[in-house]
Amino acid sequence: MEFKDYYKTLGVERSATQDDIKRAYRKLARKFHPDVNKDADAEKRFKEVGEAYAVLKEPDKRAAYDRMGANWKAGQEFQAPPNWDEGFEFSGGGESPADFSEFFESLFGQRARQGGPRERRWDAQGQDRHAKVTIDLADSYRGARRSIALQEPVVDAQGRVSTQQRTLEINIPRGIRAGQHLRLAGQGAAGRGDGTSGDLYLEVAFAPDPRFRVEERDVYVELPLAPWEAALGAKVALPTPDGSVEVSIPPDSQAGRQLRLRGKGIPGDPPGDLYAVLTIVLPPAKTDAAKAAYRSMAEALKFDPRPHFTE
Repeated sequence: MEFKDYYKTLGVERSATQDDIKRAYRKLARKFHPDVNKDADAEKRFKEVGEAYAVLKEPDKRAAYDRMGANWKAGQEFQAPPNWDEGFEFSGGGESPADFSEFFESLFGQRARQGGPRERRWDAQGQDRHAKVTIDLADSYRGARRSIALQEPVVDAQGRVSTQQRTLEINIPRGIRAGQHLRLAGQGAAGRGDGTSGDLYLEVAFAPDPRFRVEERDVYVELPLAPWEAALGAKVALPTPDGSVEVSIPPDSQAGRQLRLRGKGIPGDPPGDLYAVLTIVLPPAKTDAAKAAYRSMAEALKFDPRPHFTE
């Protein structure tokens, strides 16, 4: 798939103002309209012009296209990064998404197929925006307040589009799970005219933690034991996202056994559970004393770990 230079299609520079882009589009749309121009390629050019304008007329889309296309030239092989277009809505000026190219579909395809707002009035609500926020698992247990930085497009007095960073303070509610969304009313794109701003939706993800595995509201943690702790039983400290707790190991515990701590998972109504998954760690036999201890154990226990292998 070839990269499309929408600025070249409209015959404008990348520094063109929004008014420049609008004028170029109107001029070319009149020139190539199939009702006026009977050339064989007029309809094709008319669609190309409409597609370019559908992207460049929207500051959000234009800013994202500029960032992504800075290192591309028209005709080069191109593939959009996965999920790069989260947060965009398609708002074509009467064009049908089916009229647009494979390149456009790769950028805005999902939302184009779904269709988006087609407000024709100057007063229009701003579009919703979407972003991801990564938190620690402990933040879900206790709740937290975090600062996030967002890159967003702005249009200056001359109509030029650029990006600026905005910092927001957000509250992480206790009990939130990965994949859920936080809605920040009025923190999306600004509205047009007297239209209200859109909302910002933050999808929550948990930062990787080698100690814990999360399934819905349940949390799993591996608990290493010495052989004698597993065999004789013991009380050991277990780390949880909300601090350490003491757990009792039943005698004759085997590797893989799960000890359930009811209600110690992610808070909720009802809360999840925390599962301690037992593993057994063997002391190394690196010294003569350690080797002698293992030999004594073998002699005393006469233990066969593979009885099912016996015919």
